Amino acid sequence: MSNSPAKTRRTAIWSAIATALRGDISEGRYAPGDKLPTEAVLAERFGVNRHTVRHALAKLVEEGLVRTRRGAGAFVAALPTDYPIGRRVRFHENLLAAGRRPEKRILQIERRAATIGEAEALAIPKGETLCAHHGLSFSDGRPIAVFESVFPLSRLPGIDIALEETGSVTEALACVGVPDYTRASTRLTAVRANATQALHLQMREGDPLLRSTGVNVDGEMRPVEYGRTWFAGDRVTLTLES
Repeated sequence: MSNSPAKTRRTAIWSAIATALRGDISEGRYAPGDKLPTEAVLAERFGVNRHTVRHALAKLVEEGLVRTRRGAGAFVAALPTDYPIGRRVRFHENLLAAGRRPEKRILQIERRAATIGEAEALAIPKGETLCAHHGLSFSDGRPIAVFESVFPLSRLPGIDIALEETGSVTEALACVGVPDYTRASTRLTAVRANATQALHLQMREGDPLLRSTGVNVDGEMRPVEYGRTWFAGDRVTLTLES
């Protein structure tokens, strides 16, 4: 009596699709940040239904190779941007040093009364008028952070106009008599993205953020900026420098 032939173990279709897409990414067909074809297009390419494609994409998401955004599709996960935080925090310099292309976009520059916390941080009376600078930070065209910085107008008259004209905190401070500044304190906190932050950062509400809160001072150790920055947790690696 002959033995029955051994059964051949077959690879699950979704696993084969995941392997194929993994190969496409490793070979550079899709670069970090690129959007992958839609589920419908991938289903046609591999001759399967969309559920099978979805299973394959879920595996790549689990591996951290792909990320998905509701209503936007699947994207190749970009490598996190290294962002050092030390005594001299300079957005453009930091990203250029990391080999990235920096960009900032102003959302709003306004004058308003200082809150209790802002007044304490800037060493000004509560309710004093300050300049609030709201914006987005980008690395290689991808949003990585939402920020809000406030400046004491009594100490820095014209800072709001300088920010409008230059779009740079460093240049704006130089315009109003602060040629250099350093970081006096930094505090990091893990938080969840609210609806507005999620919209700006192209992520989901509730996704993890790293909030950096810091005070910058001039050469005479007077506070000139109190800033809060919400970094997308999966896009930035914060490095604390002494």
